[in-house]
Amino acid sequence: MTPDELKIVRRAYAMQIAAIAGAADQGVEDAFAKVPREAFLGRGPWQILRWQRRSYTPTPSADPVYLYTNDLVGILPERHINNGEPSLHAFLLAQGAPRQGEHVVHVGAGVGYYSAIMAQLVGPSGKVTAIEYDPELAEKSRANLAAYSNVTVVQGDGSTVAFDAADLIYVNAGATRPADNWLDNLKEGGRLILPLTTDNGFSSDWSKIKQRGAMFLITREADEFRAKWISPVGIFPCVGMRDEASEKALARAFEQGDYTRVTRLYRTDDIEAERCWVRAPGWSLAYD
Repeated sequence: MTPDELKIVRRAYAMQIAAIAGAADQGVEDAFAKVPREAFLGRGPWQILRWQRRSYTPTPSADPVYLYTNDLVGILPERHINNGEPSLHAFLLAQGAPRQGEHVVHVGAGVGYYSAIMAQLVGPSGKVTAIEYDPELAEKSRANLAAYSNVTVVQGDGSTVAFDAADLIYVNAGATRPADNWLDNLKEGGRLILPLTTDNGFSSDWSKIKQRGAMFLITREADEFRAKWISPVGIFPCVGMRDEASEKALARAFEQGDYTRVTRLYRTDDIEAERCWVRAPGWSLAYD
């Protein structure tokens, strides 16, 4: 396939995933059309996760056309770690709305593909801090993103790594609570894409996803934090942000539902129980 043909394929792919995501955001579509997915996933053939078989299937060849579908591609398939579903990321990026000149912190950068898309969205006047806990993946991400002058790759625990104040913090792994580091370093008007999951939140049984994981958009307003449920989620656990008390509180909260009514994040647990969807030591998600 020629480079010009691949550009056409990428544009069709970008249009399709934006449509699946319901993301009417031309910037997001353009970013997906520009970034070559094959440049981040190593040599093909590639391992594609087929949910109906609950297993990986190799692509028929190393032709990159096979990567331009709305599928998860194994980056460490033996550990069930994947390059995530493109339409989910298109939807979440549209919700987080990174703009030209902003600073985005990507927690759980993997091999850097979605960090590169964020780099396109913030442009040369913006910057992306891509944080990856796994040393092997961080090294791959660093190599893959070497040509992106507005991206810095950091290996470490995304819940504690120091970074400059951010306009958008995009967390790409399931936590049981928001990290103080994320909330402290969110600018006024800044947004946090926050996946909260139970210990069963990385299950292959997608029929129960709504009872195991939820994605919230947190927006800072001075010292207050607005919260909005935006989607269910099943995602790899966030190392460093899994604590037993919060996980148990989340499991109880998912059993009762009502997460779509959440409007506010509090950094305290002294909110009345009837006002809370979840209340755990040191934090709460509440209805007002």
